[in-house]
Amino acid sequence: MNAKDALGRQGEQLAADFLRRAGLVILDRNWRCPQGEVDIVAADGGTLVVCEVKTRSGVRFGTPLEAVTRQKAWRQRRLAVLWLRQRGALYDEIRIDVIGVLRTADGSFRIQHVQGVG
Repeated sequence: MNAKDALGRQGEQLAADFLRRAGLVILDRNWRCPQGEVDIVAADGGTLVVCEVKTRSGVRFGTPLEAVTRQKAWRQRRLAVLWLRQRGALYDEIRIDVIGVLRTADGSFRIQHVQGVG
């Protein structure tokens, strides 16, 4: 596995741990279908939460959160509906979140969680 992929996996694990500590229940990770991929699917009470995780080792090309465009958020919403159909699950609401994970110069990680982006 190359360094970028390893960093991405580490960021997704940190994001999942962050969500669990915040009280969300992780339902699925790295769910794929022909239309795309969802990094983390979670439940926050009666709300289905689809999380896009972006991990970066620096901000030279922008922050992790800046990497998620409006189009990406809308695609995540469409994927959430497909996930629900596949599982036959019902939720009161669907929320699209973005979690930015930034590795700092000292090797630690900073996590930013933005709720309801799309």
